[in-house]
Amino acid sequence: MSKDLFDESTMSFGEHLEALRTHLWKALIGLVIGVIASLAYSKPIIDMVRAPIDQALADYGQPVEDAPSKSFWETTKAYFGEETEEPTASPTQQVETDDAQVVSINVDALELQRGLHKSDPEHYPAPSDDAKSVMIQLAASISGLPKIVDNDQQLKPITINVQEAFFTYVKVAMISGLVLSSPWVFFQLWLFVAAGLYPHERKWVYRFLPMSLGLFLGGAAFCFFLVIPVVLEFLLSFNLWLGLLPQIRMSEWISFAVTLPLMFGISFQLPLVMLFMERISIFSADDYREKRRISVLVIAVLSMLLTPADPTSMMLMMIPLMVLYEFGIWLCGFKAPSASPYAEE
Repeated sequence: MSKDLFDESTMSFGEHLEALRTHLWKALIGLVIGVIASLAYSKPIIDMVRAPIDQALADYGQPVEDAPSKSFWETTKAYFGEETEEPTASPTQQVETDDAQVVSINVDALELQRGLHKSDPEHYPAPSDDAKSVMIQLAASISGLPKIVDNDQQLKPITINVQEAFFTYVKVAMISGLVLSSPWVFFQLWLFVAAGLYPHERKWVYRFLPMSLGLFLGGAAFCFFLVIPVVLEFLLSFNLWLGLLPQIRMSEWISFAVTLPLMFGISFQLPLVMLFMERISIFSADDYREKRRISVLVIAVLSMLLTPADPTSMMLMMIPLMVLYEFGIWLCGFKAPSASPYAEE
């Protein structure tokens, strides 16, 4: 006679609900503490998250009038690391004062002398016939003009309403608080779940949970430090080619910088998913080997769905997943345990 799953249970259904309520409250308290602690450090966290977009905008987000006209071939060469013409600096540099704007401008000294002679011939002689044009830099004070944003201000993420910066600050605090308190939250959930598992089932959790966590963190780190800079370089380079000024909303960038690493972290769980399906006899290691071509197609479709609509991020997800697919086959090569899944060790 087979052994029932709850033969040794010493808790009633109501007691299970009470235990669940207790662990959820403890997890919630830990989450609140993590969010409160993160509120004090949201500014450094935001600076870290926005570092890739700041660097990308510094490289490619120059004003429209200063953007050199590049062909598609020149843009492609720049993307693959070949040397191209450096972006030219703006000819004007602005300094603000209380009632005027002081700007430095480049003028032709010959034309300036001609203008001065035309306005006051007695004090300013006419230039000689063999005089040559020479560009000089002059300072000019201009009043009554609208404020002109300088280049450095144009190379920063923007907000478009008054509450966006505040909500971005709170959103980052909540996400970082969840990450900070996640060990405690998962520990509370594990205390509840583990009470209903057999010893051999808890053994598999203890064995593969560190691997799952390592794959998730590895995927997220791979995305943030390697994938995102390459994707930004590829996408923003088209602004130079088309002569456009990139202006990135801070809230949208935060969502992008959080969502994409999350998708990479989840997708990197592929070897464990393959192992799980092999252990419950849905697929075998030989099935995975025989269906490599179909698997490549499935991985390509998933990479397209989980990343932005650009070929760079898709390929940067697809290639590691193909390597992880082979790693999953290697994991499935280990002999499955012969004991019954409901047998007590």
